[in-house]
Amino acid sequence: MSRSGSVGVMLPRDLAPSQVLPFARRADELGFDELWVVEDLGFRGGVAQAAAVLAATGRIRVGIGLLPVGARNAAFAAMEVATLGQLFPGRVDVGIGHGMPGWMRSVGEWPASPLTLLDEYLRAVIALVRGDVVEPGEYVALDAVRLEDACVPGDAPRILAGVRGPKSLALSGRVADGTILAEPTTPEYARAALKYVDAQRPHRLVGYNVAAVDSDAGVAVEAVRAGLEWIGEPDWVPHLAPLPFADEFAALRRESGSREEFVRRLPEEWVRQLAVTGTPEDARARLDELFAAGVDSAVLFPIGADPVQAVERLAAVL
Repeated sequence: MSRSGSVGVMLPRDLAPSQVLPFARRADELGFDELWVVEDLGFRGGVAQAAAVLAATGRIRVGIGLLPVGARNAAFAAMEVATLGQLFPGRVDVGIGHGMPGWMRSVGEWPASPLTLLDEYLRAVIALVRGDVVEPGEYVALDAVRLEDACVPGDAPRILAGVRGPKSLALSGRVADGTILAEPTTPEYARAALKYVDAQRPHRLVGYNVAAVDSDAGVAVEAVRAGLEWIGEPDWVPHLAPLPFADEFAALRRESGSREEFVRRLPEEWVRQLAVTGTPEDARARLDELFAAGVDSAVLFPIGADPVQAVERLAAVL
């Protein structure tokens, strides 16, 4: 593999608390470029996780993917981001997004215009973290707010947008430092997303994928199926639309009585296209395809009963 891009690993959201810091340290020791944490409703907070693993490691770059705009006031979010940037300069990326609609509605934080809120929120956080003043908008009602000079990081963290839809991707290209694509990120999906992003300045594309490798490719392919259970649901349509088997994929999901049945019936070739899996050589070839399609950072979700063992196996792709 040419390593024309970065290879990161995702901290599992349901990892036992006693394993969180050992997992992060092991990812750092193994040579992964990045470690990403998630903030899924009902699991762990993104900022707290990021701070803990940054403090427990010395080299690896840490990303939060992502902070939902409805969860925090933009000024206080910017304070958190700036604090991480000052304490751990050059090691922080922060993703911001709409949040899953169902989750955000369940906490009473889904706006009438999600795109307007995301636009205002991104601009506010980026400006504040860089030491600029923010004026009020329609949703982000900040009145001449700014961070104190002593609290503005010299090396501002990159602010990325975690988005799916065409309008949101275009917004990311106009405003953010990068875009995060949820799993599965195929080369086809990356190229399709970049057409909408159409950034006119440096812009980083981060792509998530579930992953498992083994010297026996069949073992790895079967193991990784567990991570694909949700991708037949409606929110994932943009990921599948660019694929040559998109119609067959949708038909299989309609025919399957459950997510478990659906993922069990996925043809092996589709699984290989929807994950980074197979032998280490297979996985490296897939990463090269992703980098060639415009992905700058390939973030792998380790799939396996023992997360630490799974991430150690994934290190074979480095």
